[in-house]
Amino acid sequence: MDMELKTQIDDRPRYGVGDASYQTAGGEAGIRKLVDAFYDAMERLPEAAKIRKMHPADLTVSRDKLTLFLCGWLNGPALYTQKYGPIRIPQVHSHLEIGRSERDAWLRCMQEALKTQPYAAAFKEYLLEQLYVPAERSRNRE
Repeated sequence: MDMELKTQIDDRPRYGVGDASYQTAGGEAGIRKLVDAFYDAMERLPEAAKIRKMHPADLTVSRDKLTLFLCGWLNGPALYTQKYGPIRIPQVHSHLEIGRSERDAWLRCMQEALKTQPYAAAFKEYLLEQLYVPAERSRNRE
């Protein structure tokens, strides 16, 4: 491998290391744009109708919570914990019936949201793979 190509490869962000993912997502402002696109997709996708009904009519707090959660989850500042307290994914969702189809609808909304973001394809793929974990942790039904 020639030295110039090796340097380019070595200089790429290593998602999941330090705050590389948070920075690649554009910090809090970039994550807020992603979350807005996510909830916009939830409003319009027919397969998301059931999970949309699980949310309040006014999505302001939901948008804020997901934004702040993702900031910390991507190794940025722990804004969710500072504002809302400890993160308890299974407990927070325990009153909702979340099975595979609801989990998949949530991930589909995120996939749609990612299409609208200026992220590199590799980062979009990485995020979607990683977001499967909290989505699956929310599942409480077969």
